[in-house]
Amino acid sequence: MGYMSIHNLKKGVIMKKIESTGGSYLQGVVRASYKQLLKAFGESHGNDGYKTDFEWSFEFDDGTVANIYNWKDGRNYLGPDGLEPENIHEWHVGGFSQKAVARVIDAIED
Repeated sequence: MGYMSIHNLKKGVIMKKIESTGGSYLQGVVRASYKQLLKAFGESHGNDGYKTDFEWSFEFDDGTVANIYNWKDGRNYLGPDGLEPENIHEWHVGGFSQKAVARVIDAIED
């Protein structure tokens, strides 16, 4: 995995932005606002141009990989009927273990 930068989110939470989470898969869903994700993770790292509109991919300091994304509910997939970012409240979390979900929730909570 290619490391691009290090982000300090809050005291004790350090993550490295990664380019790929190849082989990871859905671990769970978290409820959060787009604003909460921006506060915790910064600007979206991109999207797939089809089924997602926003994605963040990180490796936490303990080696846990997490990929956060909206799934088939935004404008890329649904066109004009898709949700605006401020109306998306369910975010998929991919990774290699359930620990990805726990680490994402921990990073979002103040």
